Parts: sequence; C-alpha cells; structure tokens
Amino acid sequence: MTPVFSHGDLRLYILSLLAESPRHGYDLMQALTERTGGTYSPSAGTIYPRLAKLEEEGLVTKTVDGRKTVYEITDAGRAEVDAREGDLEGIQAGLADSVRLIADEVRGSVRDAMRSLRADLAAASRDEREQAKSTPQDDPRVRSREQLHRADAAITEFRGRTRSELRAYVARGGELAASGVDEIESALRQASEAVTRAMRA
Repeated sequence: MTPVFSHGDLRLYILSLLAESPRHGYDLMQALTERTGGTYSPSAGTIYPRLAKLEEEGLVTKTVDGRKTVYEITDAGRAEVDAREGDLEGIQAGLADSVRLIADEVRGSVRDAMRSLRADLAAASRDEREQAKSTPQDDPRVRSREQLHRADAAITEFRGRTRSELRAYVARGGELAASGVDEIESALRQASEAVTRAMRA
C-alpha cells in the first residue's frame, strides 16, 4: 500500500499535534489513527523514539502524570511548526491524497476478491450440478449439499459487503469506536447462535 507519511513528515506532524495540546504517547497514536481515517495506526516503537528525539532537540518536554508521560511542545518546537507552516500544509494535502489512494486500493482489493469469489461459487455450482446428475434427487445428502451451498453464498456475501462498508466508512474519516465494534461482535455472536439453533431445528 502507498505509505501515508513520507520520510521526515511524521516528525513535523507529531510536533503539529503537540502544538494543539499536550498529549501522552497513546493519545498521539490515537490522534494519528483518527486523522488518517484509520489507514495508519503507528506503534509505540514508531512514536516513542521520535518523541525522544524531539525532546533531545529541545522541541518538546515531558512530565510524568501518574502512570502517564505527557509531552508538551516548547517555544522552539512551536517556532519550528510556525516556520514550516507551508511544509505542514503540504503534508496535510499529501495525507488526504494518500488516504484516498489507500481507500481506492481497499475498494479494488474488495472488488477483486468478490470477482474471485463469484468465479469460485460458479465452479462449485457446476460441480454440484454434475454430482446431482449422478445421485438420486431424493437423497438427503444432495438436498443438504444444495442448502449448504445457499448458506455458504449468503454468509460470504454478507461478510464481503460488511467488510467493504466498514473499510469505506473508516477511509472516509468515520470514527469506529470500541463500543461500536463491541456491538458488532455481540450481533455476530447472536447470529452464530441462531445458525446453531437452525441446524438443530
């Protein structure tokens, strides 16, 4: 996938986030994820070394607040952000372009996967028809395979459509909260239980 930040851009973008307000490391990681529409989720191994370097350069300071270390921009750091305002605008414009490209790549991948899936389902359907010709139609195994094929197609179509909608929503800048994912997991568990009940009916 296309990288979201070019070399050196992440450093300036972190400084710009700290210019907005003091933040701890995890807060910075969340802010970067949100600002990129979920297409870039930096690790602690990416953020903390850069914060240490910025502190070493005198551009940020850190204070310990309970169990959290809070980073705050210094006057020198703010001066760099102000001096590089044009660079920052370029980063933000490039970031928007990168997010759009990544979203396009995701949509392309989903389309390719769906085309492949449709081809697989068509092949499976042909195989089922061929096998059905040589098996008595009142055989319960034939009926079960036919219904299994229907169930597989329904589940696969649901999975592909839902993943595509979720990815597109995040790529457009939508916020996917943990509570929303909890609801999705709960709904999927209920659906799984319903499938189990249907098999026993």
